[in-house]
Amino acid sequence: MPELHPASIRRVEALSLIACEPETITLSTEAGVALVITAPREGVFRLRLGSPDGAAYPILTFDQAAPGLPLEVVDDDIAITIAAGDLALTIRKSPVDFELNWCGRTLTRAITDRHFRNWTRLPVIGQDDEATTLAFALEPDEALYGLGEKFGPIDRRGSRYRSYVEDALGVNTELAYKNIPFVWSSANWGVFFHTPCLVTHGLGDPNWSHRSYAAIVDSPHLDVFLLAGDHPQDLIGHYHFLTGTPPAVPRWGLGVWYSKAYYRTFDEALSAAKKIRALQLPGDVITLDGRAWLDTRTRFAFEFDPSRYPRPREQLAEIKALGFKICVWEYPYVSIHHPLFKELSGLGYLLLRRDSTPLVIDWDVKPGTSPFGSVLTPLPESGVLDFTNPDAYAWWRDAHKSLFGLGIDVIKVDFGEQVPFTDDVVAHNGDTGRRLHNVYSLLYNQCLFEATARYSPSARHEPPMLWGRAGWSGIQRYPMQWGGDAQSDWGGLEASIRGGLSYGLSGVPYWATDVGGFYGDQPDAELFMRWTAASVFGSHFRFHGIGERGPWDFGDQALHTVRWWLQLRSCLLPYLEFCCQQAAASGVPVQRAMPLAFPLDRTARAFDTQYMFGDSLLVAPVVRAGGNVDVYLPGNEGCAADGDAWYDYWTGARLVGGQILRYRDLPLDRLPVFVRAGTVVPHARAHDRAQDWEGDIEIAELAVCGEPDFRHGVTQHFLKQQGADGWRAAGKVGRLKRIA
Repeated sequence: MPELHPASIRRVEALSLIACEPETITLSTEAGVALVITAPREGVFRLRLGSPDGAAYPILTFDQAAPGLPLEVVDDDIAITIAAGDLALTIRKSPVDFELNWCGRTLTRAITDRHFRNWTRLPVIGQDDEATTLAFALEPDEALYGLGEKFGPIDRRGSRYRSYVEDALGVNTELAYKNIPFVWSSANWGVFFHTPCLVTHGLGDPNWSHRSYAAIVDSPHLDVFLLAGDHPQDLIGHYHFLTGTPPAVPRWGLGVWYSKAYYRTFDEALSAAKKIRALQLPGDVITLDGRAWLDTRTRFAFEFDPSRYPRPREQLAEIKALGFKICVWEYPYVSIHHPLFKELSGLGYLLLRRDSTPLVIDWDVKPGTSPFGSVLTPLPESGVLDFTNPDAYAWWRDAHKSLFGLGIDVIKVDFGEQVPFTDDVVAHNGDTGRRLHNVYSLLYNQCLFEATARYSPSARHEPPMLWGRAGWSGIQRYPMQWGGDAQSDWGGLEASIRGGLSYGLSGVPYWATDVGGFYGDQPDAELFMRWTAASVFGSHFRFHGIGERGPWDFGDQALHTVRWWLQLRSCLLPYLEFCCQQAAASGVPVQRAMPLAFPLDRTARAFDTQYMFGDSLLVAPVVRAGGNVDVYLPGNEGCAADGDAWYDYWTGARLVGGQILRYRDLPLDRLPVFVRAGTVVPHARAHDRAQDWEGDIEIAELAVCGEPDFRHGVTQHFLKQQGADGWRAAGKVGRLKRIA
């Protein structure tokens, strides 16, 4: 698709005050277009320019009908200043300029990059019949974060990105499955564009202006929130106020998920389940991928392939009898070769072309252009469910009742990125594919989350969850998502870690990756073990990919080492569950990138594949062959009880923050992990299933050297202090020495 340049959009040259109400200020452009300003909460201004040009979508969750904060207004001939508590916005009338102040200090202002002829290189505010634009000045040392799951350096400064949901077919470009037009700055201001439309961000892009952040919204309507706070988490908190808080997740979902593309027969899936138990590998979920349980030619139709699953209820029960939950794959498309296509088309439940015929996705538009080539089974021509039709939405949701009734617990919510970005596609609500494309993934996940909450047997006693891929603003309400289709090499691992951290910086606290990578050459044993080790320290964990992904498929050493890492994750369940409870309570991600965890430590910004795993653990995954990794221990910011101290998780050695540690030739059962002074990491005895842990804090083993056996030895004892805010140490013994 062609990309606009901000300078091509008509500038708003002048603004004038036309209405001043207690909670609403209205200005007008020289073209007579209204700019409406409100403050929905402390630290947030909302600016709306022009009228909405399409249907509303469930992106925002706060009560928009409720009155906002009262506004104090000072108006003179040059500028108007609007204050809501400690937040103030000063807007110069002509030429248009603005400045955002928080607690008496300037956080940001409009673009200051001026052309030789003395106009700003890009419009401060721009609007025409096709697009709107907004531009901010950047300080030389200012970093920018967010935008959803993006796989490059987490500091977006110096690049151009699009908020456009895409089947990225990898993690190697700026294309991404989960996009959120929310950006925040190291100077503690942020911006969220409330829109379903394509947004292009120039974040110090040298082709636009290396000293400016500018965004183009593919709509004549601009609806933007300016955010301010004292800490980056304040900005994420504002985003959650606007678009919804992340809910709790079930304990069993924190266990180990097993999958591959794919188990070709029921016997193969059952054999894998039996092998997991026989080898004493922790495991909670078996996933049947798309071709594992469906007839590819006729999918998706809520029915098992009868040639392989003639008795699905009884067959699934055999796997469940081994203590597994069952996850099955789906996508929101219906093959033209199944009678359901004609039925749904007749009901008006499918997206249409402009000529009123059903939209049919032809995966192979031209010979040899299938997105999957010969790697995966060719997909059938398919209709696309129209989630904007309330009746179609309800039908698809309730069609899952019989599916869950067979014993399925959770759905892998795949795809959702394929609505053509064109005006030729028309939805029930009157929107075209251009406005529906991005938000379709949100509607899809919402529908499946509701279906799970209503009908999954596992949701009767614990919160519902999904295993989703695509997403848009508000997707944090429907946990959780995994990181798409990573290439099975070291670059795929590194990009996946950055993608997950980027997702957390964008307001989504839960995330997982395909351990081992999804496509490409079969991963070697070292890569598989390192990927496992890195993923143990994340909110959710799943083996998946094309080819073999069982820990037993990579040799005896890999089996032994992977078992060790999975048992460690099992021991960490008390800590991991607490991290997830924090996420649901405050929105803080389980995996916290350095700029979020240590916003005042500028050195930490550069280490963008290491992260805090909750409050206590700093983790530095090995992302290169050979076991070499450099780690930065942040300085004294927030390390209250023991200055800037850290403790080596494996040896208990005390280390001073503010230094870089260089590890070489790390063994396969180690990666650098450090415990932050003043905190504690509660452990439990290892379990075969997360769902077996009953919430107690037990004596657990963390062997430091030799042959570890998590089931017997004793090296540490942790207690939970009742009524404490979080976990506190009542005492510690063993190799992990007492932490202040």
